[in-house]
Amino acid sequence: MPRYRNMNRFYLIALLAVLAGFTSCKTLSSVGKADKKFVQGEYEDAIRLYEQALKNTKEPGPVNFKLAESYRLSNRIAQAEPFYQAALNTGFKKEEAIFYYGLALKANAKYNEAGAQFSRYAEAGSNKLLVARAQREAGNMGAIPGIINTKTYNEIKPLDELNTAAAEFAPTMLNGELYFASTRDGKKYAGNGEGFNDLFAVRFADSVQLTGGTVRKISDPINTPEAHEAAVTFSKDGTTMIFARSNTGKRKGTLNVDLYVSRFKGTWSEPRLLSVNSKDAWDSSPVLSPDGKTLYFASDRKGGQGGNDIYRSTLDAQGRFSTPENLGPEINTPGNENFPFVTEDNTLYISSDGHPGLGNLDIFRIDNGKPVNLGVPVNSNADDFAPYMLNNESGYFSSNREGGKGSDDIYFFKKAKPKLVNFYVDVTVRELLPNTTNYKPMSRIRVELQDAKGTAVDQAFTSPDGKLSFKLDTATAYSVLAENPGYFAARRAITTIGKTPPQAQLTKPETDIRLTADLVLSKIVKDKPIVVENIYYDLDKADIRPDAAIELDKIVQTLNDNPKITIELSSHTDVRGKDAYNLDLSQRRAQSAVDYIISKGIASNRITAKGYGETRLIVKNAKTEEEHQRNRRTEFKVTRIAQ
Repeated sequence: MPRYRNMNRFYLIALLAVLAGFTSCKTLSSVGKADKKFVQGEYEDAIRLYEQALKNTKEPGPVNFKLAESYRLSNRIAQAEPFYQAALNTGFKKEEAIFYYGLALKANAKYNEAGAQFSRYAEAGSNKLLVARAQREAGNMGAIPGIINTKTYNEIKPLDELNTAAAEFAPTMLNGELYFASTRDGKKYAGNGEGFNDLFAVRFADSVQLTGGTVRKISDPINTPEAHEAAVTFSKDGTTMIFARSNTGKRKGTLNVDLYVSRFKGTWSEPRLLSVNSKDAWDSSPVLSPDGKTLYFASDRKGGQGGNDIYRSTLDAQGRFSTPENLGPEINTPGNENFPFVTEDNTLYISSDGHPGLGNLDIFRIDNGKPVNLGVPVNSNADDFAPYMLNNESGYFSSNREGGKGSDDIYFFKKAKPKLVNFYVDVTVRELLPNTTNYKPMSRIRVELQDAKGTAVDQAFTSPDGKLSFKLDTATAYSVLAENPGYFAARRAITTIGKTPPQAQLTKPETDIRLTADLVLSKIVKDKPIVVENIYYDLDKADIRPDAAIELDKIVQTLNDNPKITIELSSHTDVRGKDAYNLDLSQRRAQSAVDYIISKGIASNRITAKGYGETRLIVKNAKTEEEHQRNRRTEFKVTRIAQ
């Protein structure tokens, strides 16, 4: 993991000792001055200087890359996208730019473009760790549509009275107070221009609306002026506090970020280092299990899966922590896993950018050892992290998503009771009166509701006004079939797929949506020709075209819905061409249509082919193309009705 990844929330060292080792140099070029700031980790100034240098440099590739890296290393990778792209467009040779360009595209929800860059790096990269991450990221792209489209029914609310233009993140609770880390107060940190992280608390006046109350800063000796403090966890009785603090650069010992413990004895004791820390690693985001016997935390120590991993350590009877245990490759990835949380029923939650997610960090619940993305709207293409669960359906989390007040903000979420949508189909069955265009309702007609495979799932009979209704499932395809002896069966496809309104558009706890199906029954009359519309053939050919196949499929359905009838399918031509040729052509066309219908499973003894050529004209002495078309038709007629 890059040294300055997510610095404002992972409490990087103030680097004061490093800064002391540099001297000012007025003779440096603008790029040289920017490079100096970059090396010192002062990315805010580096960005300003690199942007100035771009106006005059003859080598924009390296400058654009350093500018992109400054944004990435100060936890603003979405803003790095155009600079990685500009660097690569110049032929810049530093291959990791391809991978990080993919991450920047992903952070901006440009998933297809991101996938292409990950695949490109996976094929051509030489850094084994980045290649492993690129391969994983490329594979994760396929999961994104499912994450976005899965309904979660979660609702989120920003804590507007708590959030500021500074960063607020890593919420936790103790005795009705919400504790969190913030950069709102104190000395500015040169890495990103924000303040140093300190710990704060607030007791809301309205605990339901999460409003009111006064934010207080945790007093000494917890907060210090030249180090970051954040991500606090408490024992259940409130007498033990464990939190993360960065190295000020003024003391000897471990580097980066370490875990500290303080005891409450009227006031909080001077924090001391925990034994679980690794002197060469970054140890952060601690959380105690509900029983206080297990400490979970994130660390980039050697021997992990890559980046930050989740570890745990247990307390023995003497209050000593065991050697930290890595939670393994099912939970940890070559990317970064941070901010664990454990619920009362011992369900583990984590934040990760290595598992399939929407961009940067997403929040996951561990189910049977496997991470499950919490989905939208808790997760987004920004950083979504540091969950604190109040119960299985509500809690707090942090995010730097669009629409916030500034940097990281704290949000409350809860699973809302989904507003219900009930689907119905209102069926009307009518009879087409012979030799007219008039209809009348049909009473006591059996109507069957069938699923997409044609299996009956319900049936009912029409009322005197020819009506009935069926209740339908959401996102399901159906058909309704009306049957009556002596009549052609009538069928209509019905679907609820794609017809459920978004929850935000529903104004009532329960909404009924009614679909309609008008089924018309007509009497079966033997030897009465019925024209099959839209059956066309290419000139002088009898092959079944795709558009004709659609219409012939309807005859297949008619024969399936009316198993007692036998039909003759006939083909007719216009008068143009020789009589004998037209007769042969019409027979070939009729036979071709019959062969197609038989190929769909209809018994051959239920259908015959007959070509009539021009012997049965509808319009004699046809002159217009429309009149010729009426003569050039396909028909079928019922020749037998089984008893």
